[in-house]
Amino acid sequence: MSRTTPAVRTTAAPPRRLVAHTMGMPISLALRGRHAHDRLGLEAWTDAMGVLLEVDRVFSTYRADSYVSRLGRGEIALEDCPAEVAEVLALGALAEQQSDGAFSVRRRGVEGDVVLDPSGVVKGWAVERAAVPLRALADTDFSLSAGGDLVCRTVDPASEPWRIGIEDPRDSTRLVAVVPVSNGAVATSGTAHRGDHLVDARTGRPPRGVASVTVIGDDLTWTDIDATAAYALGSGAARWLEQRRRTGLVVWADGSTTTVPRA
Repeated sequence: MSRTTPAVRTTAAPPRRLVAHTMGMPISLALRGRHAHDRLGLEAWTDAMGVLLEVDRVFSTYRADSYVSRLGRGEIALEDCPAEVAEVLALGALAEQQSDGAFSVRRRGVEGDVVLDPSGVVKGWAVERAAVPLRALADTDFSLSAGGDLVCRTVDPASEPWRIGIEDPRDSTRLVAVVPVSNGAVATSGTAHRGDHLVDARTGRPPRGVASVTVIGDDLTWTDIDATAAYALGSGAARWLEQRRRTGLVVWADGSTTTVPRA
């Protein structure tokens, strides 16, 4: 998991911090700059949350009435769903191909059946969409987080970047690294907070040897997908990220770390 850590700022007002909960996870926003503390900033936050609430209505695997749940049960066809469902499933299919099957939007259910679960695509994709109204705020920086995956913007290149802390997967009170991000995304995949919910789709089992994978990129959609896929690949995580020319940090089960690209 990653989180925004305080930055040392001696001349500017402190960021405005807002917190809510949807999609089964905490959503938080840090705003700084022109509209951080005014009505327009608050309206942009409301609009961002509206996007995430709609995503939950369409994609939640915990809601029996969501389009994805109904599609997975065979009650409706793909053409009966909003166009965004086909978009997300196409991203999932591409990620499955690029990860040699380790990543998949379909998983084995408790009774051995195949369950449609595009959650590995939806979170990063949804946060990118939710960031649109925030990007429309003039002269305003933001860091938007959903369950620890973040998208950040800094308008002025001379301004301090956001400082993103990467949690130690074995001790959430500690950080294994702090990454400066001005404009971009950070995603961490692991099981420290939710147990063994991530598996190698080829085996249906949790991967071995890896504790967490953090990826830093330009766009949270693929940054999140690649963090999840790399984690699913277990001992091959760092090598796969290198092949994709990604920047990231792998924390292994024994507590050692590998930075990608390697120094």
